Amino acid sequence: MLIDWFTVGAQALNFLILVWLLKHFLYKPILNAIDTRKKDIAAQLSDAQAKKADAQKEHDDFQNKNKAFDEQHSALLAKAADEAKTERERLLDEARKAADNFRAAQATALRNDQARLGAEITRTAKEEVFAIARKTLADLANVSLEERVGAVFTRRLRELNGKAKETLGAALKASSEPALLQSAFDLPAEQRATIQNALNETFSAEIRVRFETAPDAVCGIEMAANGQKIGWSIADYLESLDQKVGTLLDAEAKPEAKAAPKPDPENAAAVKAGAPAVAK
Repeated sequence: MLIDWFTVGAQALNFLILVWLLKHFLYKPILNAIDTRKKDIAAQLSDAQAKKADAQKEHDDFQNKNKAFDEQHSALLAKAADEAKTERERLLDEARKAADNFRAAQATALRNDQARLGAEITRTAKEEVFAIARKTLADLANVSLEERVGAVFTRRLRELNGKAKETLGAALKASSEPALLQSAFDLPAEQRATIQNALNETFSAEIRVRFETAPDAVCGIEMAANGQKIGWSIADYLESLDQKVGTLLDAEAKPEAKAAPKPDPENAAAVKAGAPAVAK
């Protein structure tokens, strides 16, 4: 069989033309389309990854914000609780202070009322006692209250004995100044002489005495020499009355408190400021 090289060449040429045509008009557009599609898919995947990363970032940010919010919320609650506790303690402290101040004010008012009442009772009692004593003594013995007070003081001087007498006698004799004798009223010359004689006889010496009137003294006589004192006064009885009134007021203010022991007015009159007690 003879080969027709012209036909073979024509067929080869046709094949090459067909391949070129297929490549240029078919394969190339398909390959370009595939490349474009691959690029689109790659771009979409990249965009999806970016969106996923953004979503993860937003999720992380949200979690962090939630955590920060929870921590802030807890801190605010703790702060509010601390502030509430502090405010409560402050209010309680103010309430306690107000109550203490109120009680102190009440106590001060009570003491002031007690002092005013005591002063009024003392003044009234002094006036009444003086009036009753003067009238009683005048009616029964025809002597004045002042004379009776001087007589009681003179009797006490004469009844001094033991250490009381020695101590007062030493003070009178050692003093470079006359003994000071104060009374709530002017002593008549006769009473002064009686007291002077009682001093001289009691201490077996000439005792110098300076007589003075002390209007503030509550119906009594007091003699002082070199730090030693001896005297008698109705003030002792009035002080006892004042203590009793104070006890009654305290019992009224505090019913549960026990009443203080009541002093015996019969034992209230005594030697003062370091002087030994003197028997009646």
